[in-house]
Amino acid sequence: MNATADPAFATLNISAAQLRNLESLGYHSMTPVQARSLPLILEGRDLIARAKTGSGKTAAFGIGLLEQINPAFFGIQALVLCPTRELADQVGKELRRLAQAIPNIKLVSLVGGKPFGPQKGSLEHGAHIVVGTPGRVLDHLTKGTLKLRGLRTLVLDEADRMLDMGFSEAMMQIIERTPAKRQTLLFSATYPDSIARISQTVQRNPVTVTVESTHQPGVIEQIFYQVQKHERNNTLLALFEHYRPDSTLVFCQTRKQCDETARFLADHRIESLAIHGDLEQRERDQVLVQFANSSCPVLVATDVAARGLDIRSLKAVINYELPRDPEIYVHRIGRTGRAGEKGMALSLFTQAEQGRLNAIEKYLNEPCICDVPESLDRHPDYTLNGTMATIELNAGRKQKLRPGDLLGALTGDAQIPGDCVGKIDIFDMRSFVALERGVARQALAYLADGKVKGRSIRARRIR
Repeated sequence: MNATADPAFATLNISAAQLRNLESLGYHSMTPVQARSLPLILEGRDLIARAKTGSGKTAAFGIGLLEQINPAFFGIQALVLCPTRELADQVGKELRRLAQAIPNIKLVSLVGGKPFGPQKGSLEHGAHIVVGTPGRVLDHLTKGTLKLRGLRTLVLDEADRMLDMGFSEAMMQIIERTPAKRQTLLFSATYPDSIARISQTVQRNPVTVTVESTHQPGVIEQIFYQVQKHERNNTLLALFEHYRPDSTLVFCQTRKQCDETARFLADHRIESLAIHGDLEQRERDQVLVQFANSSCPVLVATDVAARGLDIRSLKAVINYELPRDPEIYVHRIGRTGRAGEKGMALSLFTQAEQGRLNAIEKYLNEPCICDVPESLDRHPDYTLNGTMATIELNAGRKQKLRPGDLLGALTGDAQIPGDCVGKIDIFDMRSFVALERGVARQALAYLADGKVKGRSIRARRIR
């Protein structure tokens, strides 16, 4: 290995079985946050890690906490608190993958928007790891269905966002019910004073690890467009017509702004969906699935709702309005230009937001490139649609359905070419399959009469 290569996981003090599992999952070398934090986590140190989404932080604390788990003891040994249900679900999936090499590990997800009873039942059968949102975890603690006497590791994931969402009191009530002798790992994209205060309260001599949150020069093209307030929508449309990105995340400040912007784009033949805190969990799941599987090319989101999104190939991020905090700007645009690809960050701002632009320039230590809407080439006949269709099925994990079962039924019995089948998402009681639009009707026709895993399943196209 040359001197500039990222360090290998084999340099860590972890089990041979875990190393083999990491290799099988495609974890060949450590990201910067993993290389800097994992040795400290494995030593049992308390940690503050400043790292953005997509930096590999879930694997960093996941590998660390799994090394501490004793499978023979059926009590909660690790608790991961997340700000949103989507992030909790994503973290839970990743921890299950990382735990494949450890027999009999049980993880329970405790999030709002899901029935309380089944969660209680899962806890009664014993578990090693809990991943959840503060409100629901506190509910279980208050009702006595969750006990943390044997807790070894507490993870506060995206702690800054939990505080922004008003979870400070719930977090402290949860932490008060944990053993004083525990390891506390605090991960945060930003480091406001509130994070420093909570660290002083709940951690013991923490080590701080900071992973640079700015991006390599040239990876993300950043252009700012000054507009009049009434020109925002028209300029947003012009950005799509000029740059033609096929997958875009548009950031708005409020829920109302999200809905209005998504509706405006849809009215102008650009398929888009909005996600924010007012949506029911079922609706949120549907929206995220459709965006992630290329059925819908544009997602309009608030910062909180977008937390935890892990979209592999995102061509552009558009700021409908500049955020007040330059760190949030950097965090937003860091969702494009990943995995060796180029990305684009386009921002609209008014004269009243000039101070926000100045703060971004100061934070990045470089001047921002500004342009005018008149420079954009308009194409009034432009349309943008998803490349895939999404089919929803009324069966999921509870019915023992696996992605391979659906893939086998569609490519075998339904005779759909494998390269026409896209992302498959399995939830507790339902599943989603992305298919090239040309074969969606064929799949629905098969599912209307055929069977998956020996049972009839109802299916409908949602996009």
